[in-house]
Amino acid sequence: MLNKIHWHYFVAGLFVYIAGKLLYFLYSNKTKVKGRNLVCADETTMDIRAEVKDVQEDGDDAEDDWIPSLGDVKHKQLEFNSLSEEEMVVRAKEYYKLLEGRRTVRSFSSRSVSKEVIRNIIKSAGTAPSGAHTEPWTYVVVSSAEIKEQIRYIIEEEEEINYKKRMGKVWTGDLKPFRTNWIKPYLTEAPYLILAFKQTHSLRADGKKKMHYYSEQSLCISVGLLISAIHYAGLVSLTSTPLNCGPALRSLLGRPMSEKLAILLPVGYPHEDCEVPDLKRKPLDEIMVEFD
Repeated sequence: MLNKIHWHYFVAGLFVYIAGKLLYFLYSNKTKVKGRNLVCADETTMDIRAEVKDVQEDGDDAEDDWIPSLGDVKHKQLEFNSLSEEEMVVRAKEYYKLLEGRRTVRSFSSRSVSKEVIRNIIKSAGTAPSGAHTEPWTYVVVSSAEIKEQIRYIIEEEEEINYKKRMGKVWTGDLKPFRTNWIKPYLTEAPYLILAFKQTHSLRADGKKKMHYYSEQSLCISVGLLISAIHYAGLVSLTSTPLNCGPALRSLLGRPMSEKLAILLPVGYPHEDCEVPDLKRKPLDEIMVEFD
């Protein structure tokens, strides 16, 4: 049993140990980024820190030797067509009315779609803004019946496990009104599958990694434009996130390790007997807060 003197040493040692752990924790939440200290204030900052760390670990040059990925970018006068306030209001209402009619579809027609339409839809998605104009997205378009079958097999195999074991009662219960399960016929019925991959980084001309800042947010914006363009072109889609399927699908489609599957969209015409849930969207006062 500890006597009084030994007990005091034990308490003092425990205090020093806890204090050391606390200091280490605080220090580990800071990282030096090319001569500057970056503090992890939120998840976005943590993502950027991880991206910078990846580049540093590959032995990139110091900041003084860093070459901007775009080089010297020339600027030009913005081409801007100014509209009257009345026309702006009309356009805003028309655009809302168009998008308000968009619905997520799980029943597709096998009717063919022109590749030119799909290519222009992808080009529209590619106009999205991105961190430091790195354009961190790759859109893989699949129309091959054989590859669509393989994609469906991979997804359904994982989805059965997801529904039965991984997702839990609350998640599967929330999905019941939408009549979904692990069987995904739309993956082979739709004429096209568009898979959006996030590029965590790319390679510069000298073979070193090129940073992609805010790649997650950039891809999200791009996919939003993609969905809007699909609807504007007169087609329908389904936004799906195949859980635990990313690596297998990346391998199947021959994408590099620097790309991670973010979302998969079947695209085409709706089946003639297609039904969708009769849902209501939140009113404006529930999605917008104004400060005048």
